Amino acid sequence: MTALLFPGQGSQLVGMGTEFYQNFNLVKNLFKEADEKLGYPLSKIILEGPESDLMLTQNTQPAILTVSYSIFKVLTNEFNFDLNKIQYFAGHSLGEYSALVCSESLTFKDSLYLLHERGKAMQNAVPIGKGSMIAVLGLKTNEIKDLLSKIDFKDGVCEVANDNAEGQIIISGDCVSVNLFQKELKLKKIKSIPLKVSAPFHCSLMKVASENMENKINQTTFSAPKIKIVNNVTAGIEKEPNEIKKLLIRQIYSTVNWRESMLNMSKNGVKNFIEIGPGKVLSGMVKRTISGAKTFSINSIADIKNLKDAIK
Repeated sequence: MTALLFPGQGSQLVGMGTEFYQNFNLVKNLFKEADEKLGYPLSKIILEGPESDLMLTQNTQPAILTVSYSIFKVLTNEFNFDLNKIQYFAGHSLGEYSALVCSESLTFKDSLYLLHERGKAMQNAVPIGKGSMIAVLGLKTNEIKDLLSKIDFKDGVCEVANDNAEGQIIISGDCVSVNLFQKELKLKKIKSIPLKVSAPFHCSLMKVASENMENKINQTTFSAPKIKIVNNVTAGIEKEPNEIKKLLIRQIYSTVNWRESMLNMSKNGVKNFIEIGPGKVLSGMVKRTISGAKTFSINSIADIKNLKDAIK
């Protein structure tokens, strides 16, 4: 059994998708559609930068969607990849929107709008310099939660943002609280790495962003996905459009339960995981979590040709 995975923020780089853009009119048309929907040249930012513009969350999120969806359409329309071979879709944070578009639950144009607005809302939820995120290495989720429960953060916020993989957990919150937690980790000789992010994503500081997005998500038309999507919040399958909307609203301030999502797919027989979009971050997470899993990252035309030979 096979699943398609769609990456989230952090996988972006200037020039992503260039080979597909240069070789397929289908991709040129999707990039043009993105520019027209958003009212500014997102395609130029994707292909040429500058990096400072691509790194703005309101640009990063629709940019990764555009590249992921473009690769997906090339895979299915130009290389006749059989979607009947795919049992599940899953996307990491904003990647869940890519999964919804590819499963025909949400239109590409609506998703561009929602991710642009989501990016702005998340960026504006916390003043620049007031939030922080760190990666904690080598501990299990319950061990981190136990450590967090023993620290008095006063009225501060320090929470598990992403349960990414075995031994790789992301913590998010206000700078003071996250720094306090880092000091505690250092005392215990536990490695942590500060992340270069513009805001503290997927923690309760994002509730204001969630409130900002609630009406926009609720007013958008969703259909039942044509392929099962494993949800970030529940790590289970959600098919009903109104429930999908509720969970997308919650997802903004909730933990991304990615490790549990992968384990659930594995328990249901998935052995092949295909990452569609820029980078290879998700493939690395799969390998850390599921012993014996086969991973494939699609970043080039050659990758697609190799995939067709590998997945029979």
